[in-house]
Amino acid sequence: MTVRPNATALTPILLFLALFFGAGLYYTLQGEPMGFYQLRAPVAILPALALAAWLARRSGVAPMPTLLSGMGENNVMLMCLIFLLAGAFATVSRAIGAVDAVVALGLGALPASLILPGLFLVAAFVSLSIGTSMGTLAAVVPIALGVADAAGMDRVLVVGAVIGGAMFGDNLSIISDTTIAATRSQGAEMRDKFRENFKIAVPAALATIALLAAFTDAAPVQAPGAASGWLVLPYLVVLALALAGLDVVLVLGIGLVAAGLFGFFLGSDYDLVAFAGDIYTGFESMLEVTLVSILVGGLAALMKAAGGLDWLAQTIARFARGHTGRRSGEFSIAALAAGTDALSANNTVAILISGSLARDIAERHDIAPRRSASVLDIFACVVQGVLPYGAQILLASSLAAVSPLALAGSVYYCWLLALVAIGFMLWPARRRHASVEPSGGA
Repeated sequence: MTVRPNATALTPILLFLALFFGAGLYYTLQGEPMGFYQLRAPVAILPALALAAWLARRSGVAPMPTLLSGMGENNVMLMCLIFLLAGAFATVSRAIGAVDAVVALGLGALPASLILPGLFLVAAFVSLSIGTSMGTLAAVVPIALGVADAAGMDRVLVVGAVIGGAMFGDNLSIISDTTIAATRSQGAEMRDKFRENFKIAVPAALATIALLAAFTDAAPVQAPGAASGWLVLPYLVVLALALAGLDVVLVLGIGLVAAGLFGFFLGSDYDLVAFAGDIYTGFESMLEVTLVSILVGGLAALMKAAGGLDWLAQTIARFARGHTGRRSGEFSIAALAAGTDALSANNTVAILISGSLARDIAERHDIAPRRSASVLDIFACVVQGVLPYGAQILLASSLAAVSPLALAGSVYYCWLLALVAIGFMLWPARRRHASVEPSGGA
């Protein structure tokens, strides 16, 4: 049965965003410091699923088979498996002291005149290694504040540098939930998306380092306690294997075993019981994003079956005045990711919500999957990094006791990343390197 394009079929996603954003705004106005995280996304999406099922039935679509098919779709299930393994690897690595080793080695190598660029680089490497900006901020911000206070530096400037570094890894790390969601939703290979993203992120990072260096006055740097440099190796193993093209599930499995072995031999009192417990704790840390992935998969299937995505694609094409070129498609994907993140205050949720439509736009505008995944991830992370009510700035502002609005303007990396990405999209049209890219890898 052919279903006509139907704008009404998109109201469930608007309901979800209204509930999620409305609750966050309400609790924030009530003085709750983490107002946008009081109503969790897996709960906020339930009324939207009920509405989507009703609308699908009205359109002649069987709602339950459609819902279950979307929730159990191969890409969704693989994405959930990757989320769980990434959470386990990050938790085990943190438990054995690998994060502390990265921070200690990074700060210990800093010359006195490069505190701000150094803190940015330390946060970037930690986030690239553990795949989470929130975990990076929790680990690095307290150390950065100690450095800032000892050197008499502006806390806003210092914490802004750390947030920028954290968002660098959040956007680029192969075990970041945003990267996993972007590659799976676009059918791109992880290594291809990394290389595409790398060409944009590195110039932005270099410009950020130069800018931060201009703001830095010479001051002493106190590195944290000594940690074994060998503990950094599990991160390097995972990065090298992923860039070599090994399947991401196998990469994370090898990384998890490697982290456990390093913990056994180099950690203090780390045994099999602790290893197993940390793996499960890592699974638990990914519970919310896993649930959201499954439920959003079902919601997207219902909306697509009822004609919602076809209507939205037609509308975007009209706004682009009939242009089918690469630029109009990439700017449409960028606007979709940025707008959805501004409403959801969660870059992973934003990518999961907009992923199906972004892939459809990419196909209509002949944009390679690696390219659409990169644009989708970049602009979701850009907005998330400067959102005053986003989790990253809220956490950092609470740790540093500074204004979230002040921090939003000092995350120079995110602003520069947006500028570089826009310049890259405006660059003269390039031939698509391959008409078809494999969709089986993560």
